[in-house]
Amino acid sequence: MAVNVAHLLDLPRLEDELSSLERRLTEAVSTEDPFLTQVARHLVDAGGKRLRPALTLAAAGAGSADGPVAPDEVLLGGVSVELVHVGSLCHDDVIDEAATRRGVETVNAKWGNLIAILAGDFLLARASEIAAGLGTEVAGLLAATIAKLCQGQTLEIQAAYDVNRSETSYLAAIAGKTASLMSAACRIGALTAGLDRDQLEALTSYGHAFGMVFQICDDVLDVVGTDQMLGKPAGLDMVAGVYTLPVIRTLADEDSGAELRPLLGGPLDPPERDKARAIVRSSGAIGGCLELARDYADQAASAVDGLAPTVGQALGRLGHLVIDDLPAV
Repeated sequence: MAVNVAHLLDLPRLEDELSSLERRLTEAVSTEDPFLTQVARHLVDAGGKRLRPALTLAAAGAGSADGPVAPDEVLLGGVSVELVHVGSLCHDDVIDEAATRRGVETVNAKWGNLIAILAGDFLLARASEIAAGLGTEVAGLLAATIAKLCQGQTLEIQAAYDVNRSETSYLAAIAGKTASLMSAACRIGALTAGLDRDQLEALTSYGHAFGMVFQICDDVLDVVGTDQMLGKPAGLDMVAGVYTLPVIRTLADEDSGAELRPLLGGPLDPPERDKARAIVRSSGAIGGCLELARDYADQAASAVDGLAPTVGQALGRLGHLVIDDLPAV
């Protein structure tokens, strides 16, 4: 989901800190092997909005009235989080057999699945190496988060093409595959900035709730957005048999579900995909999904209500801004 978090947060110095982080990110994926460096930098150089490290930097500034001022440890914490994210994308694209990501060829499409898997492993290993230099708590947290990412992805794979997938299954999967890393990003920012335990726990809770908002909105966008908005083919989730909340709620509707269900349960060709997306868009399910996202956005805002106003208010409104940024159905 192409959300410019730095712009939405509108925090002093955040853009400058992200520029510093970008340089550190490039350094982190440079190796003595030119080919491995080229592969590892492929998705890093493609950009992205650096959502997770932006959360790390913002969280680190939560103890200050003026917001982010990132010491070296905070920047490295943000780099480790982003490397986990990019590494997991390399693996996800192999699973999904995806051809594009962030508007460029995926690693697997350009160099094959074996290289993509190795590149993802390398990025996760480099993230772990950086985290180890930040102390045992950060290192342990990042390792546990990588395990949660795998658990969430496994839950999603197990539910592939299952037209009876439950909301409970869906929410558990996105808590693992998305919200866990958002939560870790915020917690690492707090840890590397030396914030107190109350602030640490508040930011950890915030990251989880915001992660749930973000993934629900991303899944809505897959139904209502365009290829250009997404940087990858729209409707890819349904094609791959990943039935997200908009689909689950459409299937639960007596009329729309009866129309959608015969299309699902197996791969979709482009006309079937377009028809399925149209059914979901017209079902009324999108509104219900956004209401749940707003509930999580409220939880996120409540979690940071007691933080310094500059950062607390910026983080507190972020979830609702992400929802409002979605295109109208």
